[in-house]
Amino acid sequence: MAGDERDYNLTAEQKAIKAKYPPLEKKYEYLDHTADVQLHAWGDTLEEAFEQCVMAMFGYMTDTETVEPLDTVEVQAEGHDMLSLLFHFLDEWLYKFSANEFFIPREVKVLHIDRMQFKIRSIGNGDWNLLERRLDFTNPFGMFVSWRGDKRMLCI
Repeated sequence: MAGDERDYNLTAEQKAIKAKYPPLEKKYEYLDHTADVQLHAWGDTLEEAFEQCVMAMFGYMTDTETVEPLDTVEVQAEGHDMLSLLFHFLDEWLYKFSANEFFIPREVKVLHIDRMQFKIRSIGNGDWNLLERRLDFTNPFGMFVSWRGDKRMLCI
């Protein structure tokens, strides 16, 4: 399922917000999985690929183009390799949503990735408390790393 194929049954307010801002570039897709959803994201740089992973996660939850960029939140994470860095990065963004008054970014920008120490710093522009105003929301249960043969996969 491509990023724009979901029918969100947008409200008039959401349609107005969507029309107010330029469309977001979506470099991700959703792949079928027996129990979960797989996010396939890409970018011209590692930073952009990480940004698109976050946007794919939130894009599965709701139509991020209906989120107004009213506030900025910073997220930092670290890991012991690139996969654990991505896992912790997504988990920190999910924490900003689930524990911090339901912040949803419209856009995420990676400011720096330290490829030697596996650290990342990013900001997101979005809005708070959207859950109580939305009918189109899908809540992820969590994330885990899965082994398939000798390959590790990050599943949400």
